Amino acid sequence: MSQITTLIQPHGGKLINCYLSEQERKENLLKATNLPSLTLSIRNIADLECIATGVYSPLEGFVNKQEYNSIVRDMRLPNGLAWSIPVTLQIPESEAEQYKLDSEIALAHPNGEILAVMTVNSKFKPNQRFEAQQVYRTSEEAHPGVKAMLQEGNVYLGGPIKLINSVPYQDFLDYRLTPEASRVEFARREWNTVVAFQTRNPIHRAHEYITKIALELVDGLFINPLVGQTKSDDIPADVRMQCYQVLMQKYYPQNRVCLSVFPAAMRYAGPREAIMHAIARQNYGCTHFIVGRDHAGVGDYYGTYDAQYIFDEFTVDELQITPLKFEHAFYCTRSQSMATGKTSPSTKEERIHLSGTKVREMLRSGKTPPPEFSRPEVAEILVSSMKLTTV
Repeated sequence: MSQITTLIQPHGGKLINCYLSEQERKENLLKATNLPSLTLSIRNIADLECIATGVYSPLEGFVNKQEYNSIVRDMRLPNGLAWSIPVTLQIPESEAEQYKLDSEIALAHPNGEILAVMTVNSKFKPNQRFEAQQVYRTSEEAHPGVKAMLQEGNVYLGGPIKLINSVPYQDFLDYRLTPEASRVEFARREWNTVVAFQTRNPIHRAHEYITKIALELVDGLFINPLVGQTKSDDIPADVRMQCYQVLMQKYYPQNRVCLSVFPAAMRYAGPREAIMHAIARQNYGCTHFIVGRDHAGVGDYYGTYDAQYIFDEFTVDELQITPLKFEHAFYCTRSQSMATGKTSPSTKEERIHLSGTKVREMLRSGKTPPPEFSRPEVAEILVSSMKLTTV
């Protein structure tokens, strides 16, 4: 007999859906052609997608001034609901005059296609240095998140959106599950408990180890790699997807793992981004979320486990998704297996530490990652891709 599947509620209790009916879409598209048009950046498009499909529930648009101030200051929306990073629509001050307060504007793809209509109910210039310090813990432009924020513009427009046309993706079409679709899939598989794994790197042996430990505790594993904008030196998403696919085929039980892309752009906001990532996965229908070493980190801006500590600042009523906190995993030469400091008595010299950074360094120097570091099938894909980029 099939079990009754009861999925976790979306953050805030309601899954946001900004899609219009066909009739509404036609009416709004006609109207939008006569509205002031704003061409979205790559990060804007990713945020629009996440808002419209409910990934960022309960947000119904780009944040207004009141929401922005509350998030930056307190990591909560004005109603007290947990939210850690302001999702903003920014423009240069030189272009601000054409977008009027209390009016509608068209949001366009760089190819000219109108994607959405937004009601501008807020227009303001915040203290970006304060935002940077609060969200990224630094105002240095060397930080990729700070740099991206400053480049987007210093005038912020806020307001709800209505999606007219879906974002015209050409890649990963079989792996673009919206929260509504992932919930249907989890229910079909009769998964009541699901653990999400966020990554922007190929899955190396340490990742495989912690995901499989997590899989012992729940019904299913949701591998949800970020494929939005990342740093130029990160391994491209299409290469990473090949790695995820071969790993799933050979090293994971097919009936207990689901692969789908996360369309968000990477902010590298460390602890605050860990909270945002967890909330997004709750909206996808996940009950648990893996938080490892330096989640969403970059450089030396955050402490090794700061992204785990920040969850202690929220109650179980504020964040229903459960974080699974893992120590830095390594290959133990004494036991000849993966381990952490909790399970291995090995000395420092007996531990081979793994990281996405080390993988990239080895590939750039023409070295093949060893089996203690990466599955041979994954290493082969990575080496082949590096050869293609250097030809």
